[in-house]
Amino acid sequence: MAINKVEICGVDTSKLPKLSYKESMELLMRVKEGDDLARQEFLNGNLRLVLSVIQRFNNRGEQPDDLFQVGCIGLIKALDNFDMSHNVRFSTYAVPMIIGEIRRFLRDNSAIRVSRSMRDTAYHAMQVRNRLIDEKGEEPRIEEIAKELELPVSDIVFALDAISDPISLQEPIFRDDGDAVYIEDQIKDESADCDRWLDHVAIDAGLKKLNERERKILTLRFFRGKTQTEVASEIGISQAQVSRLEKSALTRMRKYI
Repeated sequence: MAINKVEICGVDTSKLPKLSYKESMELLMRVKEGDDLARQEFLNGNLRLVLSVIQRFNNRGEQPDDLFQVGCIGLIKALDNFDMSHNVRFSTYAVPMIIGEIRRFLRDNSAIRVSRSMRDTAYHAMQVRNRLIDEKGEEPRIEEIAKELELPVSDIVFALDAISDPISLQEPIFRDDGDAVYIEDQIKDESADCDRWLDHVAIDAGLKKLNERERKILTLRFFRGKTQTEVASEIGISQAQVSRLEKSALTRMRKYI
C-alpha cells in the first residue's frame, strides 16, 4: 500500500494546511454558528489527521484513496457531532470517529461475509456502549447492553465477535531494536502438552539404543503397566533377571536422554 505517495484523491498531502489550536477553536466557533466557509477551512485543516489515521491500516490491502475518502466521512461526522462544551480537543474526539468509520468500511468489504442483521445488532450494541460510557463514566457489562437492546446476551456477543477485525498471526505486537515479537509467538494450544511431546521424542530415541529384550521389558513395565513378575512370566525369565535388566536398561537410557 503506497501510503507515502504525495497525492491522494487529488489532494497534495505535502501541502496540507496545519491549524494552530487557537485557529482551530476560532474556526470551530464559526462553524457552530453556521459559517460554511469556516467549515470547509476547518475540514481542510484537519485532513492531516485523516492521513495519519489511515497509516494504521496500511497492511489491509486497501487503496489509500479509498481509505482517505472514508476517513474524511468520519472527520465530517466528528465535526457534526462535536460538542465544544465538553472541553475536549477536537482531535481527541475525531480520531476514534475516523477509525470507526474506516473499520466499518473494512468490515463491510471483508471477504468474510456477515449478515446485515448481525452487523446492525453489533452497531446498535456499540452505540449503546458508547452512550452508557458517557452516562456512567465506565465500561458497561455485556448484560447491560443486552438489556438496553432487549436481546439475549449471546446475540450481542456473537454480533460483536462477527464484526471484529481479523488479525494476522504475523502481526508484530512488540519491537525493541531487536527481532519483533509476533502474535503467533504468544499463542499456546492448552490441549497440547509440548513438554510431554518432547519427553516422548527423547524416550523413543533412548529406546532405540537398547536391544530387543530390554525394549520389551521397559515397554511392558512402563507403557502397559505390568509388574516385574508378570513381565518375567511373559518373557520366560525370573523376576530377579527382569529387575536386573530393567535397571541396566534405564541406566543406559539416561545416557541418551
